[in-house]
Amino acid sequence: MLSRGKLAMILFIVSEANFFALLVIAYVYYHAMDSSGSTGAGALDVVTTGLYSICLFASSATLWAADLSLRRKQYQNLSLWLLATIALGAIFLFGQGREYARLFASGITISRDLFGTTLVTLTGFHGLHVFLGLCGLTTLAGLALRGRIREREAQAVEAVGLYWHFVDAVWVVIFGVVYLGSVL
Repeated sequence: MLSRGKLAMILFIVSEANFFALLVIAYVYYHAMDSSGSTGAGALDVVTTGLYSICLFASSATLWAADLSLRRKQYQNLSLWLLATIALGAIFLFGQGREYARLFASGITISRDLFGTTLVTLTGFHGLHVFLGLCGLTTLAGLALRGRIREREAQAVEAVGLYWHFVDAVWVVIFGVVYLGSVL
């Protein structure tokens, strides 16, 4: 049976999935409609962003390990896996910040053209979601380090976990469409 918290998170994720789907569609549409040929997509650093993306993808594995630790009542391991997840997510967010700084320095901004607008909007909203996920994970890690997460609080870990895996899945789509799409 679904808990209220888990159901609420699933419904929230469904609404956010629709939101991100519209942003991806807008990016693809405006990118395809730009007849100037100078979209700026060539300025994207696919390799470096790919390396930072691996950190985000790996964070899903560490979060899975945290959930497994909770199920096995290995509460110290839960804390360590949550901290590892936070570290990997923070590395990804740092990488996105570096990518933004590089893009902005080369003149690709939200106000430059439709490519810049849709790129910054899409990746910026994703970055905001990563940040919010890190806030949730940090809260859980703080509770775990204080010994305040036990079986009863597993629903909170599951809800934040669902959100984090959703954020990772969204990045798979964004990275594929935006970054890999720029080199194909």
